[in-house]
Amino acid sequence: MSIGPVKTQFFQLTAENPFQLESGEGLESVTLAYETYGTLNADASNAILVFHALTGSQHAAGTNVSVPGIQPLWTDDCVLGWWDDFIGSGKALDTDHYFIICANYLGSCYGSTGPRSVNPRTGRPYGSKFPQVSAWDVVRSQLHLLDYLGIDCLHGVIGGSLGGMLALLLATRCPQRVRTVIPIATGLETTPLHRVHNFEQILAIRNDPNFNNGDYYDAEPPKSGVILARMISHKTFISLNVMEHRARQEITVQEPVGKFYNLSHPIESYMYYQGQKFAERFDANSYLRIMDMWQRLHFPSPTEGLFSSCIHQQYLVFGIDSDVCFYPEEQAAIAQALKHDGVNVKYITVHSDKGHDAFLLEPELFSPYIQFILS
Repeated sequence: MSIGPVKTQFFQLTAENPFQLESGEGLESVTLAYETYGTLNADASNAILVFHALTGSQHAAGTNVSVPGIQPLWTDDCVLGWWDDFIGSGKALDTDHYFIICANYLGSCYGSTGPRSVNPRTGRPYGSKFPQVSAWDVVRSQLHLLDYLGIDCLHGVIGGSLGGMLALLLATRCPQRVRTVIPIATGLETTPLHRVHNFEQILAIRNDPNFNNGDYYDAEPPKSGVILARMISHKTFISLNVMEHRARQEITVQEPVGKFYNLSHPIESYMYYQGQKFAERFDANSYLRIMDMWQRLHFPSPTEGLFSSCIHQQYLVFGIDSDVCFYPEEQAAIAQALKHDGVNVKYITVHSDKGHDAFLLEPELFSPYIQFILS
């Protein structure tokens, strides 16, 4: 059962000096959109931080019909929390016992400060003037949120895909702030395959005539580029068998590529439709900023004792055997590095035909293990 209606909250990070970014630039003010589920206990020891995936949001569970200031991006696809099957009473992240926090990334478009936000110096959206944001900038901004909530040490941190990389970054750079770490379908590096796929998506958006170097908020947005970017990425998220099965049930789109080509297979219709839906709910500039963050995300080599300061932590590492976004070998490398540094780790390979997105779609394959390690 869903936890029901929820509302996004907003944390304002204020300081005498701008929020300094790793790029050397700064933001005069930072807002983080976040949601919480459950109740924080008296000594603030039951908090679990969830990092969302690439284009996710702070809305991880329950129903949220609108978020102030982000229309029209909050489409029907956003109303139900993206991890609703995992968060709630008796679920993997049990709200009867834990206080769950999920925040939208700095640079994203669901209420946190990003390219669509108003630049206080100009009174207009940042657009092309929004600075480069690193993975550590994102993690550090959320550490400020934890400080605001009075949480010194997390009971756990969990994330899938890119969110899993951020969970590992927090755990290794601030080991004193978390006890249990659960990275799902993720890795310790941006692989050559990631870089190629990501670069294709970046060019798809930048080459859209409507992109206008990121300053398009007073005109038609670069939806064609976003559609193509989503199609490039989507094929790594689900297995080909699932894609073919879904395509047979999908609405057929009409002539998406012009008069010189007619759709020849339902998979084409399915992929284009997925791109169309995504282009309605996500901002192109935010996509580029987060993609850039991923391209530059870097961990020290595991042979350099990456987890040597994490000896007090425990890890539950999940791989998915059909994943072609973060291959199972990448999770095996995480587990091997943890064992090398003497850290308590359980490594589980989930068997699924759904590919990378299994961690979003099949709670029954993950929940018992998550519940056990958190107890």
